[in-house]
Amino acid sequence: MTRTSATVHVPLGARAYDIRIGEGLLSRAGAEIGPLLRRPRVAVVTEARVEALHGATLAAGLEAAGIGMAALALEPGEATKSWRSLETVVEWLIGEKVARDDVVVAFGGGVVGDLAGFAAAILRRGVRFVQIPTTLLAQVDSSVGGKTGINSPQGKNLVGAFHQPRLVLADTGLLDTLPERDFRAGYAEVAKYGLLGDAAFFDWLEANAPALAAGDPAARAHAVRRSCEMKAEIVVRDETEEGDRALLNLGHTFGHALEAATGYGDRLLHGEGVAIGCVLAFELSARLGLCPQEAPSRVAAHFDRMGMRRRLADVPGALPDADALVGLMAQDKKVRDGRIAFILARDIGAAFVARDVGLAPVRALLAEALADRARLAVS
Repeated sequence: MTRTSATVHVPLGARAYDIRIGEGLLSRAGAEIGPLLRRPRVAVVTEARVEALHGATLAAGLEAAGIGMAALALEPGEATKSWRSLETVVEWLIGEKVARDDVVVAFGGGVVGDLAGFAAAILRRGVRFVQIPTTLLAQVDSSVGGKTGINSPQGKNLVGAFHQPRLVLADTGLLDTLPERDFRAGYAEVAKYGLLGDAAFFDWLEANAPALAAGDPAARAHAVRRSCEMKAEIVVRDETEEGDRALLNLGHTFGHALEAATGYGDRLLHGEGVAIGCVLAFELSARLGLCPQEAPSRVAAHFDRMGMRRRLADVPGALPDADALVGLMAQDKKVRDGRIAFILARDIGAAFVARDVGLAPVRALLAEALADRARLAVS
C-alpha cells in the first residue's frame, strides 16, 4: 500500500473500521475513502495551518479518484473546541447540504478531530466521518476510539458523544512538518501507552524515542502502530468507558485540570499537560505505597531526556493553589458519585483505576509541586 505501512483493525461489529498507518496515505485519500462514498464528494473540516501545508495534497489525492471536496478551515488551538465553533461547523455542514449518507472528513489534530467528529455525531442524528490526523497526538490517540466533543469553561471534554469513524488515515509523513513542540507534546501520549500497559514498549521507547523524534520513518511507524493497537484493544473491551477504557486517561486527571487553569491556550498544550500529569500520577502512586519509588523518577528522567515539560515548574505564568486545582479535577468527566477517579500505577506498564483515593495526599502532592515551582522561580 505505502512505504512502511500497516493496518490496525478495530473490531466493533457494525461499527468496525481500519486504521491505515504509513507514509504517502494523504496522496491516496481518494482511493482509501472512495469505497465509503455514495456520491463523489466530501466535506472537509480542517484548520488554517493544516490547510496551508497539506490542503493541496488532500485535494489532489481526492481528485485523482474523481472526488470533489468543500473545506472549512478553523483557527488552530484548543480554544477552538468550543460551543461557538461547534455551531459554525454544524451550520456550515448544513449549508453544504451534507446528508446522512455523506462523509465528513476531519483533517487536522485532536482539536479538529474531536470537534468535527462531534458535529458529525449530532448532524441529522449521525453522519459518517473519516479521521485524517495530522499530529502525533491525534494519530496515536484522539483519532481512534470514537470519543468526540468540545470543552466547557468548567472543564475539558465535558460535552460530547461516542461516534466511531469509518476509517482513520494516519499518514506518518505528515509528522515531518509538525513543529517540534507539538511533536514532543504528542509523544506524551505515545509514552502513556507503555506506562499504562506495556512495559516492553516503554523499554523500546527509552532506546528508540530519540530516533523517533529525529524523524526515523520506521521508528515513527512502529510507535504509531503499537499505540493504535493498544488503544484499539482497550476500546473493543470497553467502548463507552464503563471500566478499562479509563486507563487511557493516565495523566489526564491532573493534565486536564492544568489545561483548565491555563485557559486551554498556548501556555500549555494538551500533551504537555498529559506529560506532567503522568509524572504526578506516578509520584502519587509511589507516595501511596503502590509502586516502587524508582518508577516516577524513571518516567521524569525519560521525559527530561526528550525535552518535554514534566513538572509544574515548566508551566509558564500563574497557577492557582492546590485546592483550586483539586476543584478543577472535580469537574473531570470520570467523576462518579462525587469521587474523582485517578489512574494510578503499580509499576511501569501496570496502571489501574482507583476510585477510593483520598484528596489529602493529592492536595499535599500539588502543594509541594507548587512550592518547588515558586522556589525555582526565584532561584
